Amino acid sequence: MAQINVAELFKQTRRKLKLNWVAGLNGGFNTLTSETVTKPSLALIGHLNFVHPNRVQVLGCAEMDYLRSLTNHEATQAIQNLFSTDLAAVIVANDEHVPNSLILAANKHTVPLFTSPMRSPMLMDVLSHFLAQAVAESITLHGVFMEVQGFGALIKGDAAIGKSELALELISRGHRLIADDMVDFFRVSPDLIEGRCPPLLQDFLEVRGLGILNIRALFGDNSVKPTKPLDLIIRLEMADKLAPEHLDRLSIKAQQEEVLGVKISKVSIPIAAGRNIAVLVEAAIRNHMLLLRGINATKQFMQRQKREMQKHGA
Repeated sequence: MAQINVAELFKQTRRKLKLNWVAGLNGGFNTLTSETVTKPSLALIGHLNFVHPNRVQVLGCAEMDYLRSLTNHEATQAIQNLFSTDLAAVIVANDEHVPNSLILAANKHTVPLFTSPMRSPMLMDVLSHFLAQAVAESITLHGVFMEVQGFGALIKGDAAIGKSELALELISRGHRLIADDMVDFFRVSPDLIEGRCPPLLQDFLEVRGLGILNIRALFGDNSVKPTKPLDLIIRLEMADKLAPEHLDRLSIKAQQEEVLGVKISKVSIPIAAGRNIAVLVEAAIRNHMLLLRGINATKQFMQRQKREMQKHGA
C-alpha cells in the first residue's frame, strides 16, 4: 500500500477544498495509509476504539455543535479524547469557528488542523476519492500504454520488437499515448486498475532511429492522456516463437494476465514481415468490445459449422 504525507495532501487538495492550515504546522510528515475519511463523533464522547490511526478526521456541524454544548472543561476533555489517538490530520468543515482548545491540542500533539468552507459530506467525498488514488496498491510494468478506441491497452513485448514504432503509428491514426517504456499501475478499486505515466516520461516516446519525440508537440494536446483504466494487454511475439496454443485458429479459450490481483484480458499478436500490426491492434480492441457484449466470432463460426455438418449428415 502506497503512502502520502499530510503536507502533500494539503499541497494537492488545498485549492479544491479551500483548505487553510491553522495549527499543527510541524505535522506535515504525518503519513496516511488509508483512503477512509471519518467523522469522530463517538471519539469525542470517549469511544476511542472507533478512531483508526493515520486517518483524516472531519469535524462537521454535528461535532462542533456538540462541543459548543459542553462546558469548557468538558469540551477540553472531549478534544483530549480525540487527540489521544494517532491522528494524521483534522479538518473543521462548513467554516465552523475553531475553538482555542482545539488549536492548542493540535499544536501539542503535532497534528495538522485545517479549516474549509465546504460542507462536510462533499469534503469527505472529494478527499476519499483523492486518497483512494494516492494510496492505492501499485506496480510498474514495462511496455507502451495507449488509449485505442477508448480502451486502455498495454502493449508488451521483447526489446526491439517494435512497440514504440507501433505506438507511433497508432498515434498517427488518432489514438492517444499515456506512457512509453514504464507505466505505473494502481489498483484504485477491487476490480479496476488505472495506468498513469510517470511525470518524467510525460508526453515522450522513444523511437529507435528517431530518438525521443515530444508527442504533444508533434501531434497536439489530444494525442496524449495522463491516465486510463487498463482494459486489455496486447503482447507482441515473433511468429516463430509463439506458443502452439496461441496459433490455434479455432481456440476459444480466453487469455488473461493478473495485474495487482485483477485478471486482465490478454491477446497475443504474432509479428512477421508484411503484417500491419496497427490494424491488428485496432481489430483486437474491436473484438474485445464484442466479447464484452457476449459476441464471440469463433463460437459463432463453430456453431454454424456444426449446423452445416448436421444438415449434410442428415
